Amino acid sequence: MGGSGRNKKPRSGSLGYSPRKRASKIVPTLNTWPEVDDVKILDFPGYKVGMSHILRIDDRRFTLTKGKEMVIPVTLIETPPVYVCGVRAYKNTPYGFKTVTEVWAEGPKELSRLKTVSKKPEKNLSKIQSLIEEGNVDELRAIICTQPKVINLKKKPEVMESSIGGKDVNAKLEYLKSIFGKELKVKDVLDEGEFVDVISVTKGKGFQGVVKRWGVKIQHRKSNDARRHVGSIGPWHPPKVMWTVPFAGQMGFQKRTELNKRIFRISNPKDVNITPKEGFKHYGVLKSDYTMVKGSVPGPTKRIIRLRKSIRVPERRTGGVPEITYIYKASTGEA
Repeated sequence: MGGSGRNKKPRSGSLGYSPRKRASKIVPTLNTWPEVDDVKILDFPGYKVGMSHILRIDDRRFTLTKGKEMVIPVTLIETPPVYVCGVRAYKNTPYGFKTVTEVWAEGPKELSRLKTVSKKPEKNLSKIQSLIEEGNVDELRAIICTQPKVINLKKKPEVMESSIGGKDVNAKLEYLKSIFGKELKVKDVLDEGEFVDVISVTKGKGFQGVVKRWGVKIQHRKSNDARRHVGSIGPWHPPKVMWTVPFAGQMGFQKRTELNKRIFRISNPKDVNITPKEGFKHYGVLKSDYTMVKGSVPGPTKRIIRLRKSIRVPERRTGGVPEITYIYKASTGEA
């Protein structure tokens, strides 16, 4: 069909994720937060354990399978308690939020392994209180650190910033005073049945060619040149190679966000033990609180995962705690 383009194959690979380069760090940074009225932390970190499946009663209102059992794939994320090690204050300027000050608590000794952590712990937030009264603070954020040593995963913790729900700065400060220098559990932040956004860094696959990286079609066996490359890198005009042309390069190890993953269960191995006899593959035994999320989650086993309250809540949202009738144990198949 000449150059009409009607019978041409659509382009291979999405340009929505370009440039496909490596993430700057393994702990994802969140720049967008939902507008929530409840004054509490809006996300919670965990470590990816692996996948399994469950049987649950379908509690969605507008489905043909309402009230029936359904097989649902789930991802298990171990979520040991986090430590609220600091508070950061921001001032809203014409150039965005600018840091005014920050206060650090005397956290776990493992924090000394991080060079970026302040060495001057304080017992209260009086300094921030005075800045709020002067009108120099418009936003407060909590600085939390993970405790992977609790689950014998590693020693060095991850430090990240988490936003606080609500609009009143004074209410946020009162909430931060109650959790400053203390531990937070996943049940203090998230609830069973609610929707969350999952943010993490995907599996790294290294330097890959155009066939694997962009899905370019392999040329026929009688082609004169190599088969696993693009047939053309563009037209004569414009006289340059466009950025849309597939090329080899880094594949994977990129920050990705998946929206609206429903939490099916938040529990502890002491209450409901779902660990197989041999342990989870490449992970081991669950030792702390865990969260069961619907579907798959980006990243390999043991990768840090951030569960943020949903920023785009589904219109036909299903509320309440899901009714689970069966949990598959990966290696044994026992209920």
